[in-house]
Amino acid sequence: MAVEDTQPLISHLIELRKRLLNCIIAVLVIFLALIYFANDIYHLVASPLISQMPVGASMIATDVASPFFTPIKLTIVVSVFLAVPVILYQVWAFIAPALYRHERKLVMPLLFSSTFLFYIGVAFAYFIVFPLAFGFFAKTAPQGVTIATDITSYLDFVMTLFMAFGVAFEVPVAIVLLCWTGITNPDDLKKKRPYILVGAFVVGMLLTPPDIFSQTLLAIPMYCLFEVGVFFSRYYVGKGRQAQDEEHNTES
Repeated sequence: MAVEDTQPLISHLIELRKRLLNCIIAVLVIFLALIYFANDIYHLVASPLISQMPVGASMIATDVASPFFTPIKLTIVVSVFLAVPVILYQVWAFIAPALYRHERKLVMPLLFSSTFLFYIGVAFAYFIVFPLAFGFFAKTAPQGVTIATDITSYLDFVMTLFMAFGVAFEVPVAIVLLCWTGITNPDDLKKKRPYILVGAFVVGMLLTPPDIFSQTLLAIPMYCLFEVGVFFSRYYVGKGRQAQDEEHNTES
């Protein structure tokens, strides 16, 4: 490999290292600012369950170190969550020079909308799904069973749901991208509505804990978001491919 060929690769690696360091620094700064409030953050996340527990019941810690490490683990996740805008900007700054002009016009709104939808998905899980799900579980507990959830198990459960709903709410973005690149179009998607509905429940089964309640609460919003994506995708049908062909013709 010639020296001239290795120089662009090295410069890309240096730029990538710079962007990764910026992301790590952003997460670290937020984490250091929040670490003092780690227990308060955990209490905030646990409040949907605590509010539904019977009088006298409480959460427990079955591991000796979990009362210390579990809130810290949650604070790290929250720090990454809050640093998402910075992380996405660093991704944009790294890939922007390699994009076509028409791709740059779409990527920035795409990053903004995907971040917004991810936050909306997490908020939907926290404010809508958690109270309904935990209330349902508490009322259906067999007689004589005391509800005493382990704090680590609870964190794993809610993180799974947060991620599942955050990713599921990206459906409109994915549909717009598929139509923008010309892979599909709104008319074809409308014909596949019955399959999409079944697929939404299958995805809900795979992404959520194994209970029909959580699966349904994820599948229904996913299908509604599919309809939203189909509605907006009609404004982007094939535009990405058309613009790329026009730029190729201009360059040649």
